[in-house]
Amino acid sequence: MSEEFYRMKRLPPYVIAEVNGMRAAARAAGEDIIDLGMGNPDLPPPDHVIDKLVEVARKPNAHGYSQSKGIPGLRKAQANYYGRRFGVDVDPETEVVVTMGSKEGLASLATAITAPGDVVLAPNPSYPIHMFGFIIAGATIRSVPTTPDENYFRALDRAMAFTVPRPSILVVNYPSNPTAETVDLAFYERLVAWAKENKVWVLSDLAYSELYYDGNPTPSILQVPGAKDIAIEFTSLSKTYSMAGWRIGFAVGNKQLIAAMSRVKSYLDYGAFTPIQAAACAALNGPQDIVQKNRELYHKRRDVLVESFARAGWDIPAPKASMFAWAPLPPALKDMGSLEFSKQLLTHAKVAVAPGVGYGEDGEGYVRIAMVENEQRLRQAARNVKRYLQSMGVNTSDGKALAG
Repeated sequence: MSEEFYRMKRLPPYVIAEVNGMRAAARAAGEDIIDLGMGNPDLPPPDHVIDKLVEVARKPNAHGYSQSKGIPGLRKAQANYYGRRFGVDVDPETEVVVTMGSKEGLASLATAITAPGDVVLAPNPSYPIHMFGFIIAGATIRSVPTTPDENYFRALDRAMAFTVPRPSILVVNYPSNPTAETVDLAFYERLVAWAKENKVWVLSDLAYSELYYDGNPTPSILQVPGAKDIAIEFTSLSKTYSMAGWRIGFAVGNKQLIAAMSRVKSYLDYGAFTPIQAAACAALNGPQDIVQKNRELYHKRRDVLVESFARAGWDIPAPKASMFAWAPLPPALKDMGSLEFSKQLLTHAKVAVAPGVGYGEDGEGYVRIAMVENEQRLRQAARNVKRYLQSMGVNTSDGKALAG
């Protein structure tokens, strides 16, 4: 009997879990850790959403199996969202499936459409499921950059020219997790044309669609005419409505991909708890002031983070979207590496961040900082970081090592 399981051998140790374990141990020991590591919203969902959850949960007939692809009302609510937000017509019967968050949706689709040996193009750095969902399904990953520029399309063309077998799937994620990069509609227009020419499915992760700043709404790939011929898109209620633990998301787009995913899910699950799906309907159909409120709150946190950390000696680029900042290591400490730097911050500054190498080898030299603590705690984190940098001989005026 073999004790080496095939899929386990293909999964490296989850680097981010190492820092998470240290954080949990420190908190269990009574330490006050400012947690900027996990993208776990600290805000509650709207009251009317919680009220709907309670109302439906009190119904005697609400506790049986639900529907794997999602209740009809919720699929219709998501179709309506795409209509009012992006101007895209969506058939709730054939072009929408409810997922248990974007992560489960991507994993289920990977299981549905991937054969062992298939080649998938995935961004590096990227959220781990973008790569490992397909690795678990038996695929091989060829990395492409996250930067949406000419180099990106050159990388796509090289992949098609020199990879055997030719890649059949491309994963895109804008606003990006972890890098917070964004794209405009012209980028998606070019990408759709490229995908059609090369006969490649495009899987778009749009989980951070509503957390955009500086007045620039993020587009959907499905806004491109004909995009549904080759594309499917994943969204989530986790960040938009502060419902991360509820595990409700959606896949929308190409009918063939939706059908394949729905068929696999029918074997794996019975869908989310019906009261949660009903509450999700209330979120999408009800007052939307919470969306703007959350966007403004994260915008303020972004500005506080960038300003206070700069005064601490650590310059961090201001993200255009998402709830994350993608921060290069202070120049004096760049040789430490992102994992060791994250451990040092946790131990000596009592601040948890996520090491960039946990998102792929191209994430080395960076950490991801989640804006999931209030403004006061962000300023406290900056003060703690400043003391740590000074203890390491860093000039906190420019982030470089002190002379001598």
